[in-house]
Amino acid sequence: MADKRERLKRPVPVAELMATLFRGKPAEKRLEEGKIWLLWDAAVGRQIAAKARPVSFRDGVLTVAVANAPWMQQLTFMKKGIVEKLNERLGRELVRDIYLKAGVPEKPAPPAKPPRREERPLSDAEKLRIANRSAEIADPELRAAVERLLARHLANAEQSD
Repeated sequence: MADKRERLKRPVPVAELMATLFRGKPAEKRLEEGKIWLLWDAAVGRQIAAKARPVSFRDGVLTVAVANAPWMQQLTFMKKGIVEKLNERLGRELVRDIYLKAGVPEKPAPPAKPPRREERPLSDAEKLRIANRSAEIADPELRAAVERLLARHLANAEQSD
């Protein structure tokens, strides 16, 4: 029996999946607005990003915390250009204006990774179970990927046999 599903040429990024999932729903707008934080550094450059960070977005107005008065004055003159760069990178006119406020422009810290447990060796029974579960997968590349995933899962779990 031939599989009529179209094969993907590459994995689909989670952001694309979420955009598809939320299309036409209220959350779609919030997802679009959230891209501002992701694009900020590239849109304004490293030097400005070190002194100014977006803190909120409402009704087309982006609020940006700025480190000090001289930078606030400088950014006042640059607002129009920053709005244009952000909207260009967003692919649509989402930001209409920027409101500058004094504050500490803290870059969010990356989430802490949980400590990785040392993987234990798999038992022969576990290896056999993995082989049996993946035997029906015709594509050898996919079968190998599934086997690696199952092996890693079992190696991180408590031994069952």
